[in-house]
Formats: sequence, structure tokens, C-alpha cells
Amino acid sequence: MSTFTLPSLPYAYDALDAVIDAKTMETHHSKHHQAYVDKLNGEVAADSNLQGKALGDIIANISKYSAGTRNNGGGHWNHSFFWNLMTAPGTGGTPSGPLAAAIDKAFGSFDVMKEKFNAAGVGQFGSGWAWIIVKDGKLEIVSTPNQDNPLMDVASVKGTPILGNDVWEHAYYLKYQNRRPDYLNAWWDVVNWDVVSKHYEAAL
Repeated sequence: MSTFTLPSLPYAYDALDAVIDAKTMETHHSKHHQAYVDKLNGEVAADSNLQGKALGDIIANISKYSAGTRNNGGGHWNHSFFWNLMTAPGTGGTPSGPLAAAIDKAFGSFDVMKEKFNAAGVGQFGSGWAWIIVKDGKLEIVSTPNQDNPLMDVASVKGTPILGNDVWEHAYYLKYQNRRPDYLNAWWDVVNWDVVSKHYEAAL
């Protein structure tokens, strides 16, 4: 039977402090993400059809499973992806190489891409995520509700995520309160573009 576990962060809880405070990071990782893992394991224990399956397989065929599997499987996948997209403020640089060229081609410029991504995050009603995906070899910006993601067979726009930002209030409320646009604007300073570039190359 599959047993999913909480991944360790690739940095300390206070590493992103100028953008995301240490208390938020600790609570988000050790409480919220842990809860998704625990509840997903409960779903697996209760459904033999889930047992032995990799998380990616579950996500890709999420319509076959319960709402609890969708919410908690998505929560586990999304957060595991999210943590690794970030690095200490000011150390992530900017996109370069093929990714930078793809951003310019798809959106006109890096700044326009950020504006469109932020708009997707602000415009996501309630809780959810904003994403840059590769679809048919091209970059697109989409958003999903709750813990859905573009890999799910239920997604309105399907593609391979290369970047995603969590716009649930638990991701930012202690530092930014209800100012989701401020959080989205600040978040770019902790994006690890080397990781995003690797996701882009793998998605092609």
C-alpha cells in the first residue's frame, strides 16, 4: 500500500523571510501540507484502487476517485511542487536561455508575463493556484480552484506546470492580510528560475 510522506523543505523556514515570513512557512509546511498527506493516506487506506499507485498517476486520473482524494492528492502534489520553486530572496535571478525566449514569444516580455500571472492569481475567486504551463509546446497562464492543478483530467485547461503560486490565504495572510496582489508582486523575488527552466525543458 502506498504511504505518502511530507517532503523536507530545501531551505530553512526563515530563508524566505523578506517575502514569506518564517511562521507562515512553518505552519504552511508542517501543518497544512502535513494534513494533506495524512488525509491522502487515509483515502489510500480506504480505497484499494489507490493502493500501489504513484501520486502522478492518481492526479492524472483524479476523476476516478473521491473528492477527498482530489483535494488531498492535489494538495500534496501542488505543495511538493511549490516548495522547490523558491529560493532565498534575490538569489533566483531571472529567466535565461530557452525559457526566457519562450516567455518573450508567448507573452511579449518577462514583465508582461508577470502582470498576466499576477492577474490570474488575483482573479482566482477564493482559494486556488496560478500556473504557467506548457501546452502543445507553448507557454500559457492558467488558474485552478482549490487544490486542483493542470495535470488533472478534470482541469479546464490541461498542461504541464513549470511554475505555480499558492493563492490560498494560508500562504500569505500573516504578512499580507487580504492584500493578495502585494503577495503576488513580492513573490517573484524568491522564484528559483533554474528550477523553473528545468521544468520547462522536461515538459517539451
